[in-house]
Amino acid sequence: MKYYAKPLNKLINELSKLQGIGNKTAQRLAFNILAMEDKEALAIAQAIIDAKTNMKYCSVCGNLTDTDPCAICSDPGRDQSVICVVESPKEVAAMERIREFKGLYHVLNGAISPLEGIGPEDINLKSLIKRLQENDDVHEIILATNPNIEGEATAMYIARLIKPSGITVSRIAHGIPVGGDLEYTDEVTLSKAMEGRRNL
Repeated sequence: MKYYAKPLNKLINELSKLQGIGNKTAQRLAFNILAMEDKEALAIAQAIIDAKTNMKYCSVCGNLTDTDPCAICSDPGRDQSVICVVESPKEVAAMERIREFKGLYHVLNGAISPLEGIGPEDINLKSLIKRLQENDDVHEIILATNPNIEGEATAMYIARLIKPSGITVSRIAHGIPVGGDLEYTDEVTLSKAMEGRRNL
């Protein structure tokens, strides 16, 4: 891309570092940003800075938040006896969209993947075990990891770890296609998957 000026090349290069953004999309985004009013472009830049500066992981559940603990963990109206375990904050948002789950969450911020060198110690699992040890109110853990090889391995590992404690461990039903991500699943499918969850 030597045919673009250095500042534009740099912008395209930085945008292409975003997951799922290829070179063509990065170019299109860069040209859209340049075509914006200065005020709009600066608002995007400020939003990125604000998010990077103010967002952190909830010390209780691991969800992304600007307050600690997060709004869900702080809500006294949530069912304290059920914790839904998901891989990322994107899945918390997906679950919340169905408006049927009223319990708490635990965000692993990853999944076990031996091929990528990611083991149980590399995800937010210790804090889940600690949470369960410190809270006798929890009666069910719903494993809502993605229905792919890594998600299944993670779910099975967590189930084997928790089952001896006497807490019910269930897995969301596979209304979601294998290899799919919760983030992109429609509300009806996700709702049916929650209804059809099974014990492990």
